[in-house]
Amino acid sequence: MINQNNIMNWDKLISDKRFGLEEYHNPKRQNRSDFQRDFDRMIFSSPFRRLQNKTQVFPLPGSIFVHNRLTHSLEVSSVGRSMANEISDRLMIKYSNYDWAYKLNQIGDIVATACLCHDLGNPPFGHSGEKAISTYFSEGNGQYLQKHLTPDQWTDLVNFEGNANSFRLLTHQFNGRRPGGFAMTYSVLASIVKYPFNSSHAGTKGKFGFFTSEFENYKKIANELGIISLSKDKSIFYRHPLVYVVEAADDICYQIMDIEDAHKLKILSTHEVIELFVSYFDDEQKEHIYKTMTRVEDPNEKIAYLRSKIIGALVNACADVFVENEAKILEGKMQGSLIDNISLRLNTGYKKCSDTAWNKIYHSQDVVEIELAGNQIITYLLDRLLDAVINPKKNSSQLLLYKVPLQYETNAPTLFGKIQSVLDHISAMTDVYALDLFRKLNGLSLPAI
Repeated sequence: MINQNNIMNWDKLISDKRFGLEEYHNPKRQNRSDFQRDFDRMIFSSPFRRLQNKTQVFPLPGSIFVHNRLTHSLEVSSVGRSMANEISDRLMIKYSNYDWAYKLNQIGDIVATACLCHDLGNPPFGHSGEKAISTYFSEGNGQYLQKHLTPDQWTDLVNFEGNANSFRLLTHQFNGRRPGGFAMTYSVLASIVKYPFNSSHAGTKGKFGFFTSEFENYKKIANELGIISLSKDKSIFYRHPLVYVVEAADDICYQIMDIEDAHKLKILSTHEVIELFVSYFDDEQKEHIYKTMTRVEDPNEKIAYLRSKIIGALVNACADVFVENEAKILEGKMQGSLIDNISLRLNTGYKKCSDTAWNKIYHSQDVVEIELAGNQIITYLLDRLLDAVINPKKNSSQLLLYKVPLQYETNAPTLFGKIQSVLDHISAMTDVYALDLFRKLNGLSLPAI
């Protein structure tokens, strides 16, 4: 049995204490758990609804429906719950003699909710929106601000990260909101932080988990849950174990669903996709799959059938990897993601899909065009809004600031706070809203008279 004294342990890692509302915490078991309440709270929230109008990869649909951030998040949540339930069933048997073992039954709800939350902080126009914001400061008009900010604040900006922004969105007390922001449970909040370190450790990939402004928030959550720190200043932590499950569900969905969307848009042929998808299976499985597909004529239905088979195989494989490596995960010694550690055949199939997506999808004309347009729109909005918050007495600034929702602290006492209010506003925009505001500010769209 694992020595629970030297590593993270499930009894502490699964906590329904609410961030910002700790004094109201009631550990009494209820019919609807606090993790289920978190799930419901997110489903009904405005930031989650806005995901329906944010680009996943391809431009928002015309006559052909492809995934947006909302449908992607719902699918990730479904896959994450299935994987987590498979894991919890096995762990409950392993820890059945412990009085806290019942907590493991709640892993599915924690993961499902974290999956809903994982993309909340992403700006409009897909990942290109993140890049547009970070490069605005590193190589664009925002460079002059560096001398007015601390090194940590500057690295936050030049490495702007949707994951860190999701954590801020959920925990920051915006104007008019209660303490703790959305007041989510500690375990859900920890489970969305894919990169549990600050921006000073972002490295060449520019990935990190929390801004300078939310550093203390994450430390408080980590201390409560017993997440182990790797540095004296507590700027680097082990992952919460359930991050691995959320990450795997996200990896599975975007990789497989991007291929399916590319097929619907005729970027990839039916033959290409079938060849990619059957590569996940051995000869015996392939024979059964081909036989089943002869009963279906619709190419989209054939691809949907293969997609469901792959997701099922990957969910089971990732659950196996998690349970087999549970001790390493709790010790912070897990190497790579769950996907990295699945069988060679499944991993090879996944890599083929990844290579195809990189070569034929992410550089396709439609995707590049939306990235170019998004970059121009976000850069322009940053220019105008930053000028407005830094120079609020100008007439043009006052007019523009009237359009900024009151929850964003445009009159913050610090420059960094003012900059963050602009980033909060822009990152919350949908693609359509950002485009509409861009047109109005340029005089290309006027209200009806």
